Amino acid sequence: MFLVGIHEQTRELLERLCFLLSIYKYWLSMRIAIHASAARSLINFRGALVKALRDAGLEVHAIAPELSTDEATRRQLEAWGVIMHDVAMQRAGTNPLNDMRTLHSFYRLFRKIQPDAVLGYTVKPVIYGTLAARLAGVPKRYALITGLGYAFTGEAQGKRGLVLRLVRGLYRVALKRAELVFFQNPDDEALFRELELIAPGVHTKVVNGSGIDTCSFSIAPLHSEMPTFLLIARLIGDKGVREYVAAAARIRARYPEAIFRLVGDIDANPDSITSHELDGWVKAGHIDYLPRLDDVRPIIANTCVYVLPSYREGTPRTILEAMSMGRAIVTTDAPGCRETVIDGHNGFMVPTRSVDALVSALEKFICDPELMHHMGRRSREIAVEKYDVHKVNAVMLREMGIL
Repeated sequence: MFLVGIHEQTRELLERLCFLLSIYKYWLSMRIAIHASAARSLINFRGALVKALRDAGLEVHAIAPELSTDEATRRQLEAWGVIMHDVAMQRAGTNPLNDMRTLHSFYRLFRKIQPDAVLGYTVKPVIYGTLAARLAGVPKRYALITGLGYAFTGEAQGKRGLVLRLVRGLYRVALKRAELVFFQNPDDEALFRELELIAPGVHTKVVNGSGIDTCSFSIAPLHSEMPTFLLIARLIGDKGVREYVAAAARIRARYPEAIFRLVGDIDANPDSITSHELDGWVKAGHIDYLPRLDDVRPIIANTCVYVLPSYREGTPRTILEAMSMGRAIVTTDAPGCRETVIDGHNGFMVPTRSVDALVSALEKFICDPELMHHMGRRSREIAVEKYDVHKVNAVMLREMGIL
């Protein structure tokens, strides 16, 4: 009987080892395709996630328009052992023929790659990538809603209303049989459920934005007692750029030594700031303007208060960067933005579209410069506690069954 017991224990142990080895072998051979609307975002916004997937032993395929011609992105992805593919896509266009080419391009790629799973983020990769993956028979389809974009903000009339109805319908079809949909704030998740863009049986999970590498974006000392304000954004109206400049004009009329910086490129978007507007702001002396920067850390380090008067976000990466570097935040009481600020602790929240409220909040830092210091320290603490990129990615990998 004793020998029989030993035999049974050995058999059970071997069965468990075989089971664990089969899982390990599966993950080692698993292919996942992560697809984006801009090549550089695979490094700037998803670099830590891409590396986490590779570190978990997956074969990672990165898909984006013009990826092969983005030398810096290509070199970095190659160094990580990622396989790259171009896809036909116009990020901001609404031409149906171009979008059908995007869908077909994704479909052909997925038939060629035969991934076990796909993960798309931003509007077109989520819609057309997820649809194509379903048509190509990809078993697991994941989506990350990083923000709702132009179609979901502002007045839904005219062309904007038509785009909104079209985008909602496409989301509804694309996500109908998704395995899992990630959201970056609870408001977006609730809205998708309310509008029935997510089928009842589809699992969803809210994560803390894209996360931030708190080691790379380390705390930086403040160098000025007179606040220097900064906004980094695509130059579109929905980011609150016009409100920011209007507030800058009013504050500089009373405090000429205050500095307002604006960083970003004019965007291919119907709501884009025009070159004429931008030139006028610079000539009037309301703002100091810089185009998009590959590394924003030096300019954040030379800033006292970060400002984002956006109408709606997923979770704004620029706010997380500024928080991680120890900066006070002024943002709006809007989806995605309100999650980043404890009003009166690490910054202030203001209503959307209110220049008066924005001016009032910014003037507090001029009247009481000590606010910049203690609010900045609290921002850093929140960034480390809540938004560390490794914590965010660990949640995503666990939800996908990878960890």
